[in-house]
Amino acid sequence: MEKIILKFPLILLALHIQSGELSDSTVLVIVEAPKPEVVDFNNTIYATCQVTPVPNLPPNQPQIFGQVLFKQVFPNGTLEVKINLRGLPADDQQVRAIHIHQYGDLSQGCVTVGPHYNPGAVDHPGHPGDLGNFVSEQGVIRKFLKLPDAKLFGGQSILGRAVVVHEKEDDMGMGSDEESKRSGNAGKRIAGCVIGFTTPSLWQKTEWVPGEEVEEGNESKR
Repeated sequence: MEKIILKFPLILLALHIQSGELSDSTVLVIVEAPKPEVVDFNNTIYATCQVTPVPNLPPNQPQIFGQVLFKQVFPNGTLEVKINLRGLPADDQQVRAIHIHQYGDLSQGCVTVGPHYNPGAVDHPGHPGDLGNFVSEQGVIRKFLKLPDAKLFGGQSILGRAVVVHEKEDDMGMGSDEESKRSGNAGKRIAGCVIGFTTPSLWQKTEWVPGEEVEEGNESKR
């Protein structure tokens, strides 16, 4: 199966062609770029999520604040993520999971954000927004990562969905119960935010975070 991509200024057309001829199973996929952002920002989409604690958090849980930033080049770039969170105890050794959930509805805290965003209806940890497990250093979580299966555009965009910080470690689907395959048994939802478009400025002014590739000319950020 050969894939031919015809790229136009604002639309991506993907034609699947077999043996040099259009087959009976030919699929035409049209992905429209977010406008005007893709034009304004040199074919790159940026998003942000301003993390805050859930309401009525028990006193034994940390008050987590910060940002999760996203960047992706249209149409074929890999989604890049910067996590900058603060408010955890300086000596905290608890491993905490971070996931993208289906709904951007914080009307009842993180209760109303629904399950993990899972457009492929697969078991956890195969969801596109399974960011992984994190441990703070001196009360801060700072991390760079790439999400090859998540996107900021198209029919399965994560825009408008929620990022959730959990109280416990994700068991990565290795638990013995069904909840392990749904959520990784990561426990209560203690902080969250809704993902939305932003300009490049937040990404550009954020200090280098562990794992991030330093762009040429920006070595001073590290």
